[in-house]
Amino acid sequence: MASASSQPSLAVGFSSFDPGAPSCTASSASGILSPTASEVPYASGMPIKKTGHRGVDSSGETTYKKTTSTALKGAIQLGITYTVGSLSTKPERDVLMQDFYVVESIFFPSEGSNLTPAHHYNAFRFKTYAPVAFRYFRELFGIPPDDYLCSLCSEPLIELCSSGASGSLFYVSSDDELIIKTLQHKEAEFLQKLLPGYYLNLSQNPRTLLPKFFGLYCVQTGGKNIRIVVMNNLLPRSVKMHIKYDLKGSTYKRRASQKEREKPLPTFKDLDFLQDIPDGLFLDADTYNALCKTLQRDCLVLQSFKIMDYSLWLSIHNIDHAQREPLSSDTLQVSIDTQRLAPQKALYSTAMEFIQGEARLGDTMEADDHMRGIPAQNSKGERLLLYIGIIDILQSYTFLKKLEHSWKAVVHDGDAVSVHRPGFYAERFQHFMCNAVFKKIPLKPSPSKKFRSGLSFSLHTGSSGNSCITYQPLVSEEHKSQVIKVQVEPGVHLGRSDVLPQTSESTFGGNQ
Repeated sequence: MASASSQPSLAVGFSSFDPGAPSCTASSASGILSPTASEVPYASGMPIKKTGHRGVDSSGETTYKKTTSTALKGAIQLGITYTVGSLSTKPERDVLMQDFYVVESIFFPSEGSNLTPAHHYNAFRFKTYAPVAFRYFRELFGIPPDDYLCSLCSEPLIELCSSGASGSLFYVSSDDELIIKTLQHKEAEFLQKLLPGYYLNLSQNPRTLLPKFFGLYCVQTGGKNIRIVVMNNLLPRSVKMHIKYDLKGSTYKRRASQKEREKPLPTFKDLDFLQDIPDGLFLDADTYNALCKTLQRDCLVLQSFKIMDYSLWLSIHNIDHAQREPLSSDTLQVSIDTQRLAPQKALYSTAMEFIQGEARLGDTMEADDHMRGIPAQNSKGERLLLYIGIIDILQSYTFLKKLEHSWKAVVHDGDAVSVHRPGFYAERFQHFMCNAVFKKIPLKPSPSKKFRSGLSFSLHTGSSGNSCITYQPLVSEEHKSQVIKVQVEPGVHLGRSDVLPQTSESTFGGNQ
């Protein structure tokens, strides 16, 4: 019998993921993701590769908290089918404060019951958090119940071969619209506390680059709680990504490790971006202004919740490169699979839709609508599609974060580390994205200067004794007189073009 409680007995949450990860079924028969995963004994005596709670046994079956991925996917689909169907029988109404704390629970015995079908998995209990509130969120983003069920439950979920440092599992819906991620308990608690404010923000501003949460659930099986969140998918699998970045606007340890660089599609960081794309990415004026306005608004929301250490996920599809590349069998199969299904229902999961309300985009970029990226150019004039979103938002500036920053500031430049007070972090994040990463296409550039390097350096010694440089970004004509002083990370050789600019206190008006 389904039951509801007024206070949650279990919290759920969300952390970062790799949206560019390939499908496990397409890329690896064994499903083993990381060469650094350690072998630990498994309950059955079979050796298992394990990262966090995620494991892969010698037969190639992925496990999470000793539950196989196959069983977990089946439980998720059975549970969501039941809870969405049950909710559809209830009349729609306004969201009340107590709705954020409701937890509905239903037991799924293997032999079935008068409410649940029989299945081939171990018995499990499925919990749904704040169902009425999340129904509102889904409707706000244009996802009716039938579409939600069709995306998640009409076809088998596809496991992504990326667990990240946390060892989480990721699934993508067969139509590429939704991502399911397993959650950690600490982030879970923070997300539940965030829900009322999240609701208020979305009601006032539905166009955002923040993660879209569509459902929070928990599968209880084998004495373990497996928490999951359903959210928007940043990347269509049918579009090849040529490079991707995780950007914070910080210098401390913000370069991809050698181990990361050995991956087929590494995730690069801030210093890598300035070395690879020193001139930045060029957008038309309307798109640039709308994007920066969206970032400013989102950062203000995160700051109000005392959230920091988030990142901008940036994946780049180079249209000109793609036209010269032969179509791989994997890409062709994904394209066929996505075309076989019903057309993409909406652009709610794309960055392009988030800023269309702020700017009317031109038709300078010839790309199919289903590619759903933000049109841009690099300094060579190559046509690009950008896929972006803000990730890692469940980091509150707690006592431990304050302690971490204080310790790092003693050893390193305090303005260079990524753990900062939320207000400073938000302002630095915005400044870097809208000056070093994204830039306006110059209105009437001189042919000889159209795509010259946008970085200019001069050396001097700062008040702290560290070597400093003067950084002049190439943005547009009205920004040419804006000179920003930045400080070089200790130990970095002078004159290197991959040094990330850090705005001095004078730019921000001091520490606030």
